[in-house]
Amino acid sequence: MDRRTFLKGLVGGVVVTWPGLLVPRSLRAGELPIGAVESAVRAALSGKKPLIKRTYRPPNFETPVRAFSGVITPNDQFFVRWHLAHIPQVAAETWRLEVGGDSVEHPFELTLDQLKRDFEPVELFAVCQCAGNRRGFSEPHVPGVQWGAGAMGNARWKGARLKDVLARAGLKSDALEIVFDGADYGAIDETPDFVKSLPLWKALDENTLVAYEMNGEALPHWNGFPVRLVVPGWSGTYWVKQLTSISAMPKPETGFWMSRAYRIPKDKFPHIERFLSQEGEDNTPITDMVVNSLITNVEEGQRLRAGKPATVKGLAWDGGHGIRTVEVSVNGGRTWRDAQLEQDYGRFSFRAWHHTFTPRRGGKHVLMARATNRQGSTQVHELIFNPAGYHNNVVQRINVVVA
Repeated sequence: MDRRTFLKGLVGGVVVTWPGLLVPRSLRAGELPIGAVESAVRAALSGKKPLIKRTYRPPNFETPVRAFSGVITPNDQFFVRWHLAHIPQVAAETWRLEVGGDSVEHPFELTLDQLKRDFEPVELFAVCQCAGNRRGFSEPHVPGVQWGAGAMGNARWKGARLKDVLARAGLKSDALEIVFDGADYGAIDETPDFVKSLPLWKALDENTLVAYEMNGEALPHWNGFPVRLVVPGWSGTYWVKQLTSISAMPKPETGFWMSRAYRIPKDKFPHIERFLSQEGEDNTPITDMVVNSLITNVEEGQRLRAGKPATVKGLAWDGGHGIRTVEVSVNGGRTWRDAQLEQDYGRFSFRAWHHTFTPRRGGKHVLMARATNRQGSTQVHELIFNPAGYHNNVVQRINVVVA
């Protein structure tokens, strides 16, 4: 598609069905190849081990399941998600963060050294997960970046509390949303800038950070160096990378990435946190993550030995309530047993678990795992369908052969 055709599409003839991509009306979800998930190749970005390439421009690369063997996802295997094509190399010495907006008393500017020196450092473990994680498994198929199970990662983040930065600016009583922008930009001027906002209450949460370290190191370039927003419990769309400005505003943000993208039908997911100032008549912005789990050490078609103990390992997580139980079935869901939960790194972190069983008979078996959080929400057995393929937390099924 040439530039003129693309721009014509911006005016009419396109359907905005998922983040960051405009689809001609002639293209329907069923026309996309079902094998899109399997067609990805391994490729390496600078500073990264080979990841699963989903798109080159913008760069979207998925973490292989084998990298989730531990609770912490290594920086060089952490997934990469960008919406705009140009990601500049930002120098720490020249980077500046503008803090202002119509709803602050004293706008100011910060250097990286000042951010580290002038504000109390805070560290916490938190999962960053793309809202479209597992979109490639949607049935019926939906368009979008065809993520498998690895558009996520868990890290130890370090930074300043956003509320402390806002306190220095002096919030006015009319502040409604806090708006964030980064240094990335689109291939053409007409591409909507990636601007996101948070409701004031979430911005002032003590766990929301302006982060400059990840697992004890400076943020990798592909994960937002030198500074990114960390919004524990909420989908990665709010975790703005290469952060350059923070603005307190008295009205809702109306840009493309808030008003049209990253939205779900109302009442589809009744237990998620609400972003009231951004709610529409029929849809609402995606907010916190739903409860989920992943088997990490058993692959489809793997062979197990009858009479020999086998251990199933995995991870569970949610939007910050914390994991209460993980159950495992080794017979396709007919019976379930509690898995052993491992060390708790905090309510926003992955929670490792394991379950050991001894298969007694040969043949095909189906392994399953389902997590329940402390709120009482449990993974679903049937997809809660939505056109953008968000919040896929269907209970995983892995076929194994016992011989």
